[in-house]
Amino acid sequence: MQSEITSENVKSALRKIKFPQSKNNIVDDGAVSGIVIKDGHVGFSIEIDPALADSSDALRRAAEDAVSAISGVLSASAIFTAHNSAPAAKTNSAPAHNEVANAPLKPANYVIAVASGKGGVGKSTTAINIALALKQQGLMVGILDADIYGPSLPRLLGINRKPESYNKKLIPIDAWGLQAMSIGFLVEPESPTIWRGPMVMSAIEQMLRDVLWTDLDVLVIDLPPGTGDAQLTLSQRASLSGAIIISTPQDLALIDARKGLNMFRKVNVPILGIVENMSYFICPDCGNRHEIFSNGGAQKEAAKLDVPFLGEIPLDMTIRQTSDSGEPIVATAPDSQHSQTYAKIASDIWNTLTSSTDSGPSIVID
Repeated sequence: MQSEITSENVKSALRKIKFPQSKNNIVDDGAVSGIVIKDGHVGFSIEIDPALADSSDALRRAAEDAVSAISGVLSASAIFTAHNSAPAAKTNSAPAHNEVANAPLKPANYVIAVASGKGGVGKSTTAINIALALKQQGLMVGILDADIYGPSLPRLLGINRKPESYNKKLIPIDAWGLQAMSIGFLVEPESPTIWRGPMVMSAIEQMLRDVLWTDLDVLVIDLPPGTGDAQLTLSQRASLSGAIIISTPQDLALIDARKGLNMFRKVNVPILGIVENMSYFICPDCGNRHEIFSNGGAQKEAAKLDVPFLGEIPLDMTIRQTSDSGEPIVATAPDSQHSQTYAKIASDIWNTLTSSTDSGPSIVID
């Protein structure tokens, strides 16, 4: 019978870990907090002095290995929160190693976030089809499902197996020529993910850091809806080349989309454009166009906010059916009108990325 994992078990394991130059362990130093235990997965926070940044990676590994050794633990994820000790005197010495330790993660030449202000606007379906359209341009493309609470990548790509690992890193699953990774590959489909903020942030960072992404030109990250911990973690820890905002034409969705767009602007992530999804419906019986959620709202919003408008995607049975069956329309019907629309959007995104002289955003943290 598997023994129960408790916070005391975790603290006991972490008492073996000490900060450099410290007599006390990290638990007795009061540096450990936010312990979350769910279905064998353990997450926790360690408060660290920024002056110790050069040893942060070794400390993280030691802490995660110590907790992973507990019977019944399937995975352990540590995240660092910073506290400042006495102000350090300024020097002219090069802080190269510290900067490398805290540098944004860059698993691909270009990292794109696909976001929406609210759920139910077709963000994940759009993200997958844009990724496939980029791949059809001859690029090496990965897709990361960062929606920890509602991962949809397994269903949309037709994947029902767990990834393999090599040297303590997960190997992305090949799906329709994409390198794919999702928390949904690691948990049961019907099992809810009830995690607090620190564990969510840790899981996202771990999927960026501990996945064997191989020779990627582009990594597309499907974000959860809204402007919470996951979005901020990605903005601060991944070297984002830009963000794409997905919205329906209706006013309520546009209000939330505007919030998401402004969040990216505040952390200096370039906006690659807005896509209007479910823009219209063509009746299969009479051929008439119906604008169920209004029409043109996202295009007007893009003009108002001075960002590119990338295109309209209709509300269409074929897109829904191919998504539900795990056979994305761009992969299974590349010559269809809808696939051509995704291809045009992907081409515009790629042209914007490659015409920019910036390798990524400069994250400003007050």
